[in-house]
Amino acid sequence: MSRPMRRASLSLMPLGLMLMTGGCMGTGQPQLETRHQPVVGRTDYALDLAVSGGRLAADEDRRLDGWAHNLRLGYGDRVTVEDPAGDAPGAYREVAEVVGRYGLLIGQTSGITRSPVAPDTIRIVVTRARASVPGCPDASSDAAPADWSGQTASNHGCAVNGNLAAMVANPNDLVRGVDGPATADPAMGSRAVNALRAAAPTGNGGTALRNASAGGGGASASGGGAQ
Repeated sequence: MSRPMRRASLSLMPLGLMLMTGGCMGTGQPQLETRHQPVVGRTDYALDLAVSGGRLAADEDRRLDGWAHNLRLGYGDRVTVEDPAGDAPGAYREVAEVVGRYGLLIGQTSGITRSPVAPDTIRIVVTRARASVPGCPDASSDAAPADWSGQTASNHGCAVNGNLAAMVANPNDLVRGVDGPATADPAMGSRAVNALRAAAPTGNGGTALRNASAGGGGASASGGGAQ
C-alpha cells in the first residue's frame, strides 16, 4: 500500500514545481521593446467672429488676439478659417495678420464636420496636439514576486518616452515624422564645431584667485598662490 502512494506523490512534484514557478512570474515586459509608447491626442478650439462688409466687425481682431494669447498659441498649433459663404476675404487677411504675430500661418480647412457657421460669421479653429504616455509610471513589477524569466521591469520605457513626449516641439512629428531638406549645406552642419575650435581656451593662465578674507572684494593674485 505504501508504494502506490509514494509513486503518486512523486508524480505530483513536477506539477507543484511548475505552479510554484508560475507564481514567481513577474509582471514585467518580455521584450526590450517597451509597451509604453507615446500617444498623440488632438484637441480643437473654435472661436466665431462677426464680420461686416467682408471684414471683421469692430474690436473682433482684439478679441481674436486675446483668445490666441490665452491659448498660448505657438509652434505646433494649426490655425484654419471656416467661411462657408466666402464673403469675408478682408476678414481672412485680418485673421492672418493676428495669427502671424504668433509665428503661424493660416492652414487649409479640414473636412471635419462641425456645427454650421452662422451668417455674417467666420470661425477660427485652432487644432492642438498633445503627446503623453498612458499607464506611466508603472510599478506593478516592483510589488510582484521574484521574476525568474528575465523580463524587463514594467516601468521600462516610461522615462525615455515620457521625456520624449514632453519635449517634442510638435507632437505630430511623432506620428508622421519630418521630411529632411532636399539639399544639405556642409558649412551649416559644421558651424557649431568650427565655433568651438575657434574659441579662445579658457585655461590660458592669469586666473584670479578670490581672497576669502576680503569679504567678497576683488582678486588678490593671478597665477600664483592666494595672498
